[in-house]
Amino acid sequence: MTELPPLADMDTRNAGRDTRFFGQPLPLANLFGVEMWERFSFYGMQGILIYYLYYSAAEGGLGIDKADATSIVGAYGGTVYLSTILGAWIADRLIGSERTLFYSAVVIMFGHIALAVFPGMLGVGIGLVMVAFGSGGLKANATSMVGELYDADDERRDAGFSLFYMGINIGAFVGPLLTGLAQDKIGFHAGFALAAIGMAIGLTQYTIFRSQLRDVGKVPPNPLPANQRVRWVVIGVLAIVVVAALALFDVLTAGNLSDVVVGVTVAAAILYFLLILSSRNITSVERSRVVAFIPMFIASAAFWSLFQQQFTTVAEYSDKRLDRNLFGWEFPASWVQSINPVFIIIFAGVFAWIWQELGPRQPSSPIKFACGTFIMGLAFLAFIPFAGGGPNSTSLLALAGILLLFTFAELFLSPVGLSLATKLAPEKFHTQMVALFFLSVALGSSMAGSLAGHYNPENEVPYFLWVGLASIAVSVVIVAMTPWIKRMMAGVH
Repeated sequence: MTELPPLADMDTRNAGRDTRFFGQPLPLANLFGVEMWERFSFYGMQGILIYYLYYSAAEGGLGIDKADATSIVGAYGGTVYLSTILGAWIADRLIGSERTLFYSAVVIMFGHIALAVFPGMLGVGIGLVMVAFGSGGLKANATSMVGELYDADDERRDAGFSLFYMGINIGAFVGPLLTGLAQDKIGFHAGFALAAIGMAIGLTQYTIFRSQLRDVGKVPPNPLPANQRVRWVVIGVLAIVVVAALALFDVLTAGNLSDVVVGVTVAAAILYFLLILSSRNITSVERSRVVAFIPMFIASAAFWSLFQQQFTTVAEYSDKRLDRNLFGWEFPASWVQSINPVFIIIFAGVFAWIWQELGPRQPSSPIKFACGTFIMGLAFLAFIPFAGGGPNSTSLLALAGILLLFTFAELFLSPVGLSLATKLAPEKFHTQMVALFFLSVALGSSMAGSLAGHYNPENEVPYFLWVGLASIAVSVVIVAMTPWIKRMMAGVH
């Protein structure tokens, strides 16, 4: 990324007229960069995590049962997005999005350091908790701040989010390549250390250009009264004590973690929707838009429950079934995690250009969501011709074709979902509405861990068949509901 000029004469409230970053507002560049490095560290670590958990001690891993390993990965992925609630609440009620993002980045960096330094499950426990909560705080607030760069009627918004999403995937592409290579040549802790270095670079870049954001995300939109702060601190401490007690008495175990996160996420989503819908601080039009978001939330959760299996089912499939011979050298299985980001980098700009060129003629958000869930279902059905084979039975080209379908599905739904959350958000719940979208990702991610527990070589055909058909069924329902959803969106497209 080139060095950015100062914004001395720019008011970010008028950023809709600024086109200095590939036709987008210039402050997008700093958010693009910090999210890119955060995703480098996040996906770099996650690319080798499941192997660290289930590889034997002789291979440098912890030797955990595979079902427990997928449950841990699913629960971790779900907790990342579940914690966006906390990050959004802190931003909206306490310190604003900008400072929440900064402190979250610091927590992420120390989480990766813990994974690199502490051995065994101690490092896993401390590291994953810190990375999960830090990433949750950063993601919700970076997305919210991107949304603040645009006026409500700015048709560049979806294109801007697609560009932002390309930055995410540059980091997601490079991260697994470098951490996977470090793990293969040196060891798992070297891979985790590289993830920590990546986050440190992102934090440094953000700090240098922090002033260019000016007033974006500086002020919490719904400040918490001072006399209520002690009560919320007590609630937070009690929550930590309860979780610790459940783990101590083996109520929470490695095997049931993803199922527990699924239940917690469903409860949190219901409560969050009720909280927003019952608030006296939103108008009737805003309430209608929140209701319209409910079926989109369900479709998003269904999509992510398949997509996030890249880190569970697809990771195991790549380790055991994929022919990874590259000119006589067997490349690390974790490198497969970089295939999807490569396609995102190639096609994100294409999708952004398409939406920008179509303008008001582009498909509505519900139709985009339906396309995403439909294509995701097709991707799982595409595994069936290769199911039941032995080691090296699936070519890299075949898996790359399936992951290309993953990519098209993602580009139809994920950046559009981020954009839609900011467009449908009530004024007093701006960041928290983004957190609701990430709650759908949390639900899908934890479900991915639970679903992957049912995957094994003996049942591949029925597994891929029913999971794929379920996603296609969701897309059909969304298409049928589109007229009602568009009415409830009250002018938002």
